[in-house]
Amino acid sequence: MSMRRTTSWLLLGSALFAFTGATGCGYSEEEMQAKVREIEALKGQLSDQERQNKKARGELDDAKAQIEQLKQQLKNAGVDISKLNANLEEQSKALEEYRRRAEQLEAIKKRFETLREKLQALTKLGLNVTVRNNRMVIQLPGDVLFDPGKETLKKDGQDILLKVAEVVRNDSALSQRSFQVAGHTDSDKLAGGRFKDNWGLSVMRAREVLAFLIETPEKNGGGLSPARWSAAGYGDTDPVKPNDTPENKLANRRCELVVLPNVEEMLDLKTLAN
Repeated sequence: MSMRRTTSWLLLGSALFAFTGATGCGYSEEEMQAKVREIEALKGQLSDQERQNKKARGELDDAKAQIEQLKQQLKNAGVDISKLNANLEEQSKALEEYRRRAEQLEAIKKRFETLREKLQALTKLGLNVTVRNNRMVIQLPGDVLFDPGKETLKKDGQDILLKVAEVVRNDSALSQRSFQVAGHTDSDKLAGGRFKDNWGLSVMRAREVLAFLIETPEKNGGGLSPARWSAAGYGDTDPVKPNDTPENKLANRRCELVVLPNVEEMLDLKTLAN
């Protein structure tokens, strides 16, 4: 029995009690008539509540029947409701993960856009800033840095490297990045000598550029942090052009300052190259 119905019965009982008491206690006719009207009103309220409860029970039964009908229709269609709920939960989690990852990638892309804008200052020095092998690269012409077959930096090469070091050193974001100096040669074989082959020459040239960049300004070096720089030689294995003309070979003889991505920045940077 509902609370409202119980309350109505209590009120009706109280009224009846009061009425029966009134007949034996000398109440006037007017007072008794008022009690009768009160009882009739309570009876009316009780009847209304019973009709509402009956209607609500009917609507509830109809809703349950519709739910069971829908369940049967889904079952006939081969749909497992328990699996459907699980799939919806998995899809919701996957969507949330996708949104989170998309926001993270967008933040990384903006960071690289900012990095590229900072490095564009180096293009004024005649250097090429590009994206190769999914890494941002500053390309330094080898013939400007070194004489043919040599690893000793030329004066013009030192001047360019000092300007590069100044750009990196004076920018808080760039100075906190990790870089690798990558040495490259064309496909012409070395005629003996102490480097033996293009691998040896490319490694030593990268090492010379690295040593100059991390040398202290007091010793006329770039003053960059040794902890954030490394060197590698690739010989003629990573050309930017076919080694079929003197001009293309000149482009392949180069040193690159490669901005190493952080772990969370391992995304496709090809879109930034356009």
